[in-house]
Amino acid sequence: MNSVFVYCEITEEGDVADVSLELLSKGRKLADELKTKLEAVVIGNSINGIESKIFPYGVDRAHIADDQRLFPYSTLPHSAIVAKLFQEEKPEIALFGATSVGRDLAPHVASALRCGLTADCTSLEIGSHEDPKAGKTYPQLLYQIRPAFGGNIIATIINPETRPQMATVREGVMKKEVCDTAHTGEVVHLDISKYVNDSDFVVKIIERHIEEQKVNIKGAQIIVSGGYGVGSKENFKLLYEFADAIGAEVGATRAAVDAGFAPNERQIGQTGVTVRPKLYIACGISGAVQHRAGMDQSSKIISINTDPDAPINAIADYVITGDVVEVLPKMLLYYRKNSK
Repeated sequence: MNSVFVYCEITEEGDVADVSLELLSKGRKLADELKTKLEAVVIGNSINGIESKIFPYGVDRAHIADDQRLFPYSTLPHSAIVAKLFQEEKPEIALFGATSVGRDLAPHVASALRCGLTADCTSLEIGSHEDPKAGKTYPQLLYQIRPAFGGNIIATIINPETRPQMATVREGVMKKEVCDTAHTGEVVHLDISKYVNDSDFVVKIIERHIEEQKVNIKGAQIIVSGGYGVGSKENFKLLYEFADAIGAEVGATRAAVDAGFAPNERQIGQTGVTVRPKLYIACGISGAVQHRAGMDQSSKIISINTDPDAPINAIADYVITGDVVEVLPKMLLYYRKNSK
């Protein structure tokens, strides 16, 4: 049917993962541009009524496989269902979240379908491509955009020959937007006996240990983030003090984490988490493309840096030229003085 398909991941609590809702929002826009349908595939155990959580995001048809053996997540049955469903429906585009689940599932599906897969995309667009050698023009391809060569360049990848055009996208990269709260679509309940057999269940998860999340940078509305330019772990305490005063979370660049200034779970960027806060305060951050890929969609960006020509300043809404160690205490003093 040449639709846009989104694999909707189910969380431990039985909800649809945020990254999947973000992809549905983007998928709706891509489907509108291609004048086609947005379809979702949801696989899990006891997920009756799950369609009500995805229809507001513009889903035209939901394919649901509900069976007690399908959750907790296991690669073989999930990939078998998705691959065979795609063979039947022949989607134009298929999107997965770049989570531990999506990064495991998507390559299995791509291998089964003999199609390409682009991992960790930061942007998705529709465009055309001309091949002068072959004398061909490919209209309305999916531009799969992501950092490459260690984040030193931004690459645009296309898949002109095989279908579906598949990509994984990291959480926080796309904006989660409800299309219409009253929107409803068609529900297709999959008979999993047609998609899997006993051999797909040879691997069983006997026991699971899930570490409790220590910090929630992704959900923070304000982030005070530090780079190598902060200077030391001791100086990073200023960021924590300031963040605590204004109700923010503390983030860090890879360089700051590697230097031991901040723990790994606070790393923001291509090799960390992607964030989209209302306010991002960049302290001593030069602004390498790897870091910008993880925070450049912030609503407002304030840069504090001794270098007026730092790359981060090019995307900042406000620039304060100065040393973080001198600027932050003054900002904190002024905030406490003028806040009730």
